[in-house]
Amino acid sequence: MNLRQIDYVLAVAEEENFTRAAERCHTVQSALSHQIARLEQEFGTRLFERTSRQVTLTPAGHTFVNHARQVREAAQRLEDEMAAATGEIRGSLRIGCISTLSRLDLPGLLAEYHRRYPQVDVQLAMRMSDVMMEELRLQQIDVAFLGVWPGEPVLGLDARLLWEEPLLALLHPSHPLAGLRQLDLSQLAQCTLVDWPAGTGPRQQTDMAFTAQGIRRRVAFEVNHADMLVSLVGSGCAVGMVPALGAGQHAGLTTLPVVNGPRRRVYLACHDSPTPAAAAFLALVEHFLQPVHDEGQAC
Repeated sequence: MNLRQIDYVLAVAEEENFTRAAERCHTVQSALSHQIARLEQEFGTRLFERTSRQVTLTPAGHTFVNHARQVREAAQRLEDEMAAATGEIRGSLRIGCISTLSRLDLPGLLAEYHRRYPQVDVQLAMRMSDVMMEELRLQQIDVAFLGVWPGEPVLGLDARLLWEEPLLALLHPSHPLAGLRQLDLSQLAQCTLVDWPAGTGPRQQTDMAFTAQGIRRRVAFEVNHADMLVSLVGSGCAVGMVPALGAGQHAGLTTLPVVNGPRRRVYLACHDSPTPAAAAFLALVEHFLQPVHDEGQAC
């Protein structure tokens, strides 16, 4: 068994087609099929069920693929580490990020990273924090910017606290409460509210604040992206809550402090053994975040 055969099996498993797998591996189908047949002969079992219409993994094939992915990732990690030892950073970098990241110029950060390390394939996806924490633990992403409520531990990860901030009420200027200097949770509970889906990390931030005060509320609109939350508030349909440090971005809307309101902590998290590409990113983030972190000490 060799890495080329592993690549062939993974390509067929993911493409579910020998022709497309051969094109992906830049080889002819007969050569790919021959190598997989040799591998099946070596193990004494079939890895794929082949019909004229589809290709599917056998139980043995599923077992092989699960372990083969780990072998391929380890081999790629070795190649990247050896290149890094000579001063060359390459490989891939998978970044997760909350959609309400404030006080950090993420596009500028990514542009500078690409300028310094053009051989790294960078991927960015916005997710819920609880989803990203699980993806980090499963090593499906390399680094993530997380936002969690202050009582939630970030277990099993190397996480640096970047800042802590309160959430502010976000209202349409015509809302009856928009003229007040501040609100309390009981007043908010009487409003038509928009929030994140129940059970998610961002929702915990607000749920815990209301629960701590013994106040019940009803969320009329559940959204999974900050832009939709802001749009619903802007249309006058609902009242929401947004991080204080990014509140200035919502031009034309009113933000008010909330007595005993929810707070969140923003972390930069990664594995305890980051890849060279991830380690280079973390170092660059430190440079970008230093003024932000110093200013955030007052929060």
